[in-house]
This record gives sequence, C-alpha cells and structure tokens, in this order.
Amino acid sequence: MPDRAGMGSRRSAGRFPNSVYGVGEEPDPRFSLANERTFLAWIRTTLALLAGAAAVDALDLPMPQTAQHTIAIALALAGLLSAVQAWRGWAGTERAMRTDSPMPRNRTLLPLVALLCVVAVAFVVASVAA
Repeated sequence: MPDRAGMGSRRSAGRFPNSVYGVGEEPDPRFSLANERTFLAWIRTTLALLAGAAAVDALDLPMPQTAQHTIAIALALAGLLSAVQAWRGWAGTERAMRTDSPMPRNRTLLPLVALLCVVAVAFVVASVAA
C-alpha cells in the first residue's frame, strides 16, 4: 500500500530511532502528535524539577545546609527520572501504536511520586527544624 509520499512502504526508513520507526505501520499522525505532546509535557516537568533543584541549591533557605543540598539532589534525581520516562514512554507508545500492541505500562510514576513525597516531607521537616 503506497504511503503519502508514494514510496510504497509504510515503514519510516532512516528515522531515528530505528527500534521505533523500523517496525510496524505508520500510525495516524494525530496519535503520533499526541504522543509527542505527552513527551514534551514530561520534558517540561523535567525542566521544572531541575529548575527547582537549582533554586533550592542556590537560595539561602531557613534550613540546615545539608538538608538543602540533599533536597536539591533529590529534585535533580527526580528530574532525571522524569527525562528517562519521557523517552521510554514516547518510544514504547509509538512502537505500540505501530505494531497494534497494548500500550506499555508506566513503571516510573510510582517511584517519581514516592521521591517527590519524600522531598516534600524533607522540606517541611527541615524548615520546622531550623
């Protein structure tokens, strides 16, 4: 079946990553674009977490310096986890759409939520202790 470009193949040769674009059939562009918007939302979350980590590290907050650095590191790790989820989620979903497979599980949400809850508790405890 010819694709929109008239090339005959529905696969996307030469697109990166081949592990995603080299399998299955080209999905409806609306679904791919929605998947890309979700990826970008995760990237925005990553940027916000990294900005929060930088702010906590740079500001003179009313808490012990060790707690402040620990919270900044935890926020940066949450940002890293969010960036990894952005890529894994995008690739897994795109591959699932192309192969008509079930959507992948999101294994990152629970660890990310747990880490951010720990950060929130640490903020409160460190602020009250100061």
